[in-house]
Amino acid sequence: MQFWYSRTWITWLMLPLSFLFWLISTCRQFLFRKGIFASYRAPVPVIVVGNLSVGGNGKTPVVIWLVKQLQQKGLKVGVISRGYGSQSSVYPLLVTPDTDPIQGGDEPVLIAKRTQVPVCISANRQHAIELLLQHQPDCDLIISDDGLQHYRLQRDFEIVVLDVQRGFGNGFLLPAGPLRELPSRLNTVDLIICHGQASKYGDVEMTLVPHHAINLVTGELRLLSDFHRVSAIAGIGHPQRFFSMLENLSMQLIQTKAFQDHQTFEAAQFVDFDQTQPLLMTEKDAVKCLSFAQKNWWYVPVEAEIKGEKVRSFLAKFDEIRKTV
Repeated sequence: MQFWYSRTWITWLMLPLSFLFWLISTCRQFLFRKGIFASYRAPVPVIVVGNLSVGGNGKTPVVIWLVKQLQQKGLKVGVISRGYGSQSSVYPLLVTPDTDPIQGGDEPVLIAKRTQVPVCISANRQHAIELLLQHQPDCDLIISDDGLQHYRLQRDFEIVVLDVQRGFGNGFLLPAGPLRELPSRLNTVDLIICHGQASKYGDVEMTLVPHHAINLVTGELRLLSDFHRVSAIAGIGHPQRFFSMLENLSMQLIQTKAFQDHQTFEAAQFVDFDQTQPLLMTEKDAVKCLSFAQKNWWYVPVEAEIKGEKVRSFLAKFDEIRKTV
């Protein structure tokens, strides 16, 4: 919501509700911390990748990057997710690269495609972990895509991803602002990844690097330098970030359309686009468009590049985990 990134009369009107949100969430955290509310300890270590604010901050590329880093250490990894936007009739649900994104959710299907590891979705993270471990009993470690505020699940490590461009918005908690928790929560996490540029709040900087485009129909790979005049769509948390990335690659965007995050797509939504020009989209959007894709449709996968001494120190912790599993 736009008013989350400014301070208007709506902000001040909702401020008492934000105070109530803070009071309830603080009491809830205290009750979980003291063991008055029951929480679940998984039989294997759990890493939570989350954020402080509502909306896409770049968690999914971080999860994919982290899976690959841990696989290089010889660890067998599984991923759990709430599966936001999924419409399955059964939960928990094991998601595979071939799962219908409508049933499994766009991000879980994307993670399964890119990593080839077991992915399980459910609003109940305990149920998701239990089913995942039934499927892969030799799993060494589980990554939770989101769930920083899901204190019912105990965790061993926490990573927060910050979208530096949007920051903390107007600085207020929901519903007056976009924050689920106050910035002071950053003092308790293991690693803070700043998406887009460095920040005084972060440990390391993440860059999303595009290398090529892939045709949705033929699977052809093409260099991004081959594209000049294009149309583009994005159904992600921050669509302008995708459009700006294409412009920074010297593409002329003749038509763009921003959709809601986790948007469900239909062929009728694309009839107004020029069929003679390439239509570019994110990989997350592409998994939902394969069944009705046209030959001029391409998606642009990105790879997270996260470097720095604090990243190496964080990953080194899992050398010790490897020795004990």
